[in-house]
Amino acid sequence: MDGAGGPGEGPAQEALQSLSRRLQVQEKEMELVKAALAEALRLLRLQVPPTSLQDLGTPTPTRDSPAAPPGLPPTCSPSLVSRGTQTETEVEMEPSLGPPGLSNGPPAPQGASEEPSGTQSEGGGSSSSGTGSPGPPGILRLVQPPQRTDTPRRNSSSSSPSERPRQKLSRKAASSANLLLRSGSTESRGGKDPLSSPGGPGSRRSNYNLEGISVKMFLRGRPITMYIPSGIRSLEELPSGPPPETLSLDWVYGYRGRDSRSNLFVLRSGEVVYFIACVVVLYRPGGGPGGPGGGGQRHYRGHTDCVRCLAVHPDGVRVASGQTAGVDKDGKPLQPVVHVWDSETLLKLQEIGLGAFERGVGALAFSVADQGAFLCVVDDSNEHMLSVWDCGRGTKLAEIKSTNDSVLAVGFSPRDSSCIVTSGKSHVHFWTWSGGAGLPGCGTLTRKQGVFGKYKKPKFIPCFVFLPDGDILTGDSEGNILTWGRSLSDSRTPGRGGAKETYGIVAQAHAHEGSIFALCLRRDGTVLSGGGRDRRLVQWGPGLVALQEAEIPEHFGAVRAIAEGPGSELLVGTTKNALLRGDLAQGFSPVIQGHTDELWGLCTHPFQNRFLTCGHDRQLCLWDGEGHALAWSIDLKETGLCADFHPSGAVVAVGLNTGRWLVLDTETREIVSDITDGNEQLSVVRYSPDGLYLAIGSHDNMIYIYSVSSDGAKSSRFGRCVGHSSFITHLDWSKDGNFIMSNSGDYEILYWDVAGGCKLLRNRYESRDREWATYTCVLGFHVYGVWPDGSDGTDINSLCRSHNERVVAVADDFCKVHLFQYPCARAKAPSLVYGGHGSHVTSVRFTHDDSHLVSLGGKDASIFQWRVLGAGGAGPAPATPSRTPSLSPASSLDV
Repeated sequence: MDGAGGPGEGPAQEALQSLSRRLQVQEKEMELVKAALAEALRLLRLQVPPTSLQDLGTPTPTRDSPAAPPGLPPTCSPSLVSRGTQTETEVEMEPSLGPPGLSNGPPAPQGASEEPSGTQSEGGGSSSSGTGSPGPPGILRLVQPPQRTDTPRRNSSSSSPSERPRQKLSRKAASSANLLLRSGSTESRGGKDPLSSPGGPGSRRSNYNLEGISVKMFLRGRPITMYIPSGIRSLEELPSGPPPETLSLDWVYGYRGRDSRSNLFVLRSGEVVYFIACVVVLYRPGGGPGGPGGGGQRHYRGHTDCVRCLAVHPDGVRVASGQTAGVDKDGKPLQPVVHVWDSETLLKLQEIGLGAFERGVGALAFSVADQGAFLCVVDDSNEHMLSVWDCGRGTKLAEIKSTNDSVLAVGFSPRDSSCIVTSGKSHVHFWTWSGGAGLPGCGTLTRKQGVFGKYKKPKFIPCFVFLPDGDILTGDSEGNILTWGRSLSDSRTPGRGGAKETYGIVAQAHAHEGSIFALCLRRDGTVLSGGGRDRRLVQWGPGLVALQEAEIPEHFGAVRAIAEGPGSELLVGTTKNALLRGDLAQGFSPVIQGHTDELWGLCTHPFQNRFLTCGHDRQLCLWDGEGHALAWSIDLKETGLCADFHPSGAVVAVGLNTGRWLVLDTETREIVSDITDGNEQLSVVRYSPDGLYLAIGSHDNMIYIYSVSSDGAKSSRFGRCVGHSSFITHLDWSKDGNFIMSNSGDYEILYWDVAGGCKLLRNRYESRDREWATYTCVLGFHVYGVWPDGSDGTDINSLCRSHNERVVAVADDFCKVHLFQYPCARAKAPSLVYGGHGSHVTSVRFTHDDSHLVSLGGKDASIFQWRVLGAGGAGPAPATPSRTPSLSPASSLDV
């Protein structure tokens, strides 16, 4: 066996030796790579070529050198950088000291072309060369294509054998340095743009990044090049700082009745208090009972996320509002909390429960018997924690797990603050609270469960009300009103709290078909009940005898909440987010209306203070911005996503999610055109400023162009703009109505000659001075400063320039509206930041005279109308600069 094993060891030994040699070679190569890295870093740090590379000599400019584009500084002296071979070199221009301006790097060579060749778009579209890699915007680099020089041939042996290894190492280091300079890492390039690909000798595919001609920004690592207008000599000339104009919340359209309760009350001042999104609205109705709306609004805007419930103090002035949990821009949690605030001054008096609640605040109630000294809170955690708080000190007195089922209502007995009632899914609980001498955490809560006995146990008990004699009425999902009377408890089961009385059902009345959503005790002792399915409002006398009733019109939805106004006036909130005013005898009319689902489409009238909205609720609504009322609405039968008025104002175009688009007469509301382009959703429709064309941007990557008649009623296909590699997001017409600028989902910026046959303009440099009738594209030189650092490309949903071209409004994904100066062409531009929306803001538009700005909330279905105040106008002054959760990297003013 030894003889057989000997020969086998020879090949194994040779293999080991071969591996050892390869390892040594790799170690040497690593040393070379380290040397190359060190050399490249030194080049990037000092921004001058190394001495070993300068020894190659300086080329003399030839007669065929290209000329510099207009506006560029004169050529500076170039220096050669070796590419690691003896036949290829690259010219890197050294920075020159010239007058201050845009050129903060080397000037251009003579005769450079105006635009990089082989590119398809300014954004993330296809590009055959020189697309670059991520880096900071505004830092530009010019590289001249290589020129053939008189260098030794590759196989020439002009140096001695002892010097060849050193030359080889020098060439390899220089070659690796050039590779690093063209790499995709911003840090390894020291903030410079990548060098262009030179191609072979005599190649025409040279790519220039012209100093002072363009700026570059990056979204998701994709470069977006934007050309600077010729009238701007320096970025320093552009305005800096936040705009002098400010916004003041003028009106909020909508009411959150679709999915919330405890949301409608009348204050001592006569104002109606309710909420939508993050705003608590104090509305003062105008006109008589059942008359038209009007009045005015004030707003409490102290919450950072959506408000879910309200309670009014017995004094009729103080209000408690609870918000849900959320997250900010950086993913940090926004904890649910209760605000107690003064409705006269709108100042926050107390913040209760910060860090004590989970998910959100579901129900609130002030105590009555002791002048509102205590506040009861039920949160939205799995155990629905029930807690009692001292309103004056903001301290928790008692807490207990209530139930794993949802809790929909909570209240103190008006006769005894130690008695608390909760109701919700399949339960009514009667709680006895012992205060523990008012010491924090020393109180106890004990529960008695309501027993239904011979009565059918309902699935939900959404509401209850205390009667003056101490009895309790509950409304349930079976349409029944149950009367719970007080009785002595069984002495054998007194309960841990030693309660001497309990509640039991003493009467039942079938009041409604379907669920009962609201009960309200009137000042005269009668009770009002509001039905869900039957939409009836019924007044009940003693013994639950029906006295009077009225029916809410179907298009307003079911009754969600009832509040008693002055005299016989009633306020009714509905499940379709409407607030009605009237009485049982004369009926009800709407004073506040809103959408019921996510909003996306918005456009403003060309010469009236009106605007139009549409969304996922399939409703198309025209709003009167002066009267703060709904002018009309129609059912589109499909989801509306975008809209635009014809310049005449006579018709409006609406794009749907199926590829259909409609043209409607704004007076008769009749559909005058119904056309389908493709089967993808439409994201933008826009009339040209002269009204002769209509452009329709689709998710099938195309822009459809239609010729339009003078009255806007008739349309005929003119052509298609084909060239985008992703869905269309935004587009604008030029002021002459001949050109279009468009953005797409992959961050392209393309320009189109519509009048010339819908042709793609490949030389984008020529469009740098074109004036645009509107500016809603979120990508472009004039607005690139609105983007925050680290943006993923979806942070900004909408943008709109004012008609006087002074400011830009931005709707972001973090519930904020921003106001920037225009043009906004400086990175990290400061802005005024306005909160209030409880969901992503989907669209913003200025009215025709720039007096107001309209913004749409997404999921919160809210519409905010902001008044634009000039630099010297009246109104609240902007707050001091602060970093907000919406745009923490940028300087902003949170208002």
